[in-house]
Order: sequence, then C-alpha cells, then structure tokens
Amino acid sequence: MQRPWLMLVCILTVILTTVKPSSGKDYHEDANEAKVFLFTYFIGNGEDGLHLAWSEDGANWQPLGNGRSFLRPQVGSRLMRDPCLILGPDGVFHMVWTTGWQDRGVGLAHSKDLLEWSEQQYVPLMEDVAGARNCWAPEIIWDPDSSQYVIFWSTTIEGRFPETAGSGDNGWNHRIYRTVTGDFKEFSKPELFYEPGFNVIDATITRGPKGYVMVVKDETRHPPAKNLRVAFSSTILGPWSAASGPFSPKDIWVEGPTVLRVGSWWYIYFDKYTQQRYGAMRTRDFEQFEDISEQCRFPAGMRHGTALAVPTEVFNALRKAADR
Repeated sequence: MQRPWLMLVCILTVILTTVKPSSGKDYHEDANEAKVFLFTYFIGNGEDGLHLAWSEDGANWQPLGNGRSFLRPQVGSRLMRDPCLILGPDGVFHMVWTTGWQDRGVGLAHSKDLLEWSEQQYVPLMEDVAGARNCWAPEIIWDPDSSQYVIFWSTTIEGRFPETAGSGDNGWNHRIYRTVTGDFKEFSKPELFYEPGFNVIDATITRGPKGYVMVVKDETRHPPAKNLRVAFSSTILGPWSAASGPFSPKDIWVEGPTVLRVGSWWYIYFDKYTQQRYGAMRTRDFEQFEDISEQCRFPAGMRHGTALAVPTEVFNALRKAADR
C-alpha cells in the first residue's frame, strides 16, 4: 500500500520539475506558440506609415489589407521608416521607428490589438548630445534580467571614432547606442552599446541557442562591405563579442536584418536594397547559414521592418478589420 504523503511528494516533484517560471515573453521566441507571423515594414520613404504582411510558414508573406497603411506618422519629420514591433510581457505591443533622416529622436507608440494606437510620442534620445546627426533604425526588446525595455539605434556623432572617419557614405560614421526604460516616460541617458570597430547600423537582437545574438550591418563604403555579421552575449546589455565575418550573400549589398524563430530554425530577413527585393537566410546555430531567398515570397516594395509571432486571436481580429 502506497503511503499518501509519499504520493504527494511525487506529485509535487513532477510539478516543480516541469513548470518553468515566466520572465516575460521575448517576441522572437514565440514562434512555436503563436500560429501566425507578422512582418512590419515601410514602402517608399516611409511617408504613409506602417504596413503589415503575414505568413503561416515564415517563407510566404502576403500584404495585409491589400497593402494599405495601418498607422500614419505624426511626429518628428513625419516619416515611419524601420518600424520595430514587439509584444511585451505586459500584453501590449510596443513600436519604435525612424522619424526622419536627420532627426535626433525616434517615434514610439503602443497598442493592445494593432488596431487602436496610443498617441504617438517623439523621444528626443540624442537631442542633447553635441555633434549627434541622426537616430536610425531603432529597435526595442524586453530585457528579463533588468525588467526593462532596451531601445537601441545607430547614430553618427561628429568627431567620434576618427579611425573610421571617411569609411561611410556622405560622412556617416555610425555606432550603436542604447537607452533603457521601465515605463516609457523616463529614459536613461544614451550610452554606447556596440562598437565593433567599423561603421555599423541596423542592429537587431534575438535569443539564440546559446544566449543572445546581435545581427548588424557593416556599413563600410570605402572599401565596400555592406554585409551582415553577428555578435554574441550572455545578456542583452552585454558585453558583446567582436563581430563575426560576413554571412550574407557575397557581393550583394544588404541592410535591415530582422530575425524570426521558425520551428528549429532562425530565419534572418534582409533588404537587398540595390536590387529592390527582399532576401532571407536561415540557421540553427548562427555559425552556418543557408540562403533561402528563392524559396521566399515578399510583398512588392517591402522595406526594413520586424518579423514576429503574434497570438492567433489578435491576428484574426486584425485581418477581419483590414478586409473591411
């Protein structure tokens, strides 16, 4: 006869070893839970705002709402380029974007359903930094270690990093900077986030198989690079490793990477901007990469954005409203 207390101990042991504590969702990690993938993007110069595409397999992307704009820019120079969208642990979608070529701040907005949006906010991240010329391609990610949101972007600051001065187009000489916030009301003073030793833009971060992975674009123009590389860290706030060698297709200029977990693969999408088309590679370890561009389909005119998994019920409501 089995003792009751022994049975209780066995049950508790099973529960404690199978249930993991939640630390908030990382928007790149939900691919196996959500059934629908969403891709934010812009077209043209970003004048008409946010566009959305969707996919069930991460390879075949269709424009939502016949390619219409879902949110028009109202702050800064009134552009909405490089929209980066995440689903936070608070159950709210948070989005940041580039508001203008020479704006020294970024756009910020929030939504519970991607239909109704908060008032747009201009966050003057680099307005008080002497010599700062711009804020390009901001991204946002939830950091479970600090329980804060990390916003990071690329900026050229006149006079800094003279060793790579003249390596970029039109005098641009970017590095990656970051701020943190817990409430989107107060933001920490901008800090240098990643200095790989070259002109760098378009950083994006995902959780990889062994910690965090940052994908960046080497923006060096003289001599031409214009390729994608990766760096690694055990925490989002770093320190980050030296950048790897380039992994994007050889002799093709690319930009705007975003990463999506699809089953056991990570898909890395990017803009082949000189060819006016999108491309993709996939990897299981961020060491070996396979070009799957010819297996993928993207909306015409699609430019730099973010791919993420969204709850099915959110997508269904969004699609229903978009088709009206």
